[in-house]
Amino acid sequence: MNANHQKPLVVGITGASGSVYGLRFVKAITELGHPITLTLSHAAGLVIREELGIEIDVKDPSCVTKLFSNPVIASLPATNLCGRAKQSRGHEIASSLSAPRNDEPSILNLISYYPEHEMTAPIASGSYPARGMVIVPSSTTTFSKIANGISESLIERAAECMIKEGRKLVIVPRETPLSAIHLENLLKLARLGVRVVPAIPAFYSGAQKIEELVDFVIGKVLDQLDIPHTLYRRWVGSEAESKIKGTQWTENWL
Repeated sequence: MNANHQKPLVVGITGASGSVYGLRFVKAITELGHPITLTLSHAAGLVIREELGIEIDVKDPSCVTKLFSNPVIASLPATNLCGRAKQSRGHEIASSLSAPRNDEPSILNLISYYPEHEMTAPIASGSYPARGMVIVPSSTTTFSKIANGISESLIERAAECMIKEGRKLVIVPRETPLSAIHLENLLKLARLGVRVVPAIPAFYSGAQKIEELVDFVIGKVLDQLDIPHTLYRRWVGSEAESKIKGTQWTENWL
């Protein structure tokens, strides 16, 4: 394990729809043995409740244990995050209620947590030895504030530190359609060296489950961090293979 691997990665989960992306990323990167420093916005807690049916208090650091020991999250396989669709308040949410994973303690041991209002947290300083930061998913408000140097939360301040220290910052916006204001702010971030990875799954791999579409996006985030993974099948240029996968997709989905 090299020195950079041992440095924690800062992870911010905001109130954009698609909390499944953030939770899947946390599970994926900790299962790969990478330590993280996590912070959730207040809106993220609300979205997690609406989309996944899990009630947490993001101001309480114990919310991490409550979140990742919840059967909906803890029982999910290493390569899957979304299980069967379940109706809750009119929403389809990720759900799986099989036996809890027995590697849960090791995952929790790799997560440090700070509430978003704790502006004296270590990640609020550029001197914190982070290897980089990922905001997944990112709301339009969050990335717009970051693009314009506004730091009103710990997530925004940590991102500001990444930019000023020249460290990797990956932002995963989850919104559609995007206005000219959104696009201008994302362009500004891209010109600053921020990696913008929209939560847009690809279909060339022949994905047939929701979790495979989620994993494609998470795999693209890991690619930006130069972290090896097998979350999605990479394109190999085989015309024959692509035709086979296309046939399977048509038969099973269309």
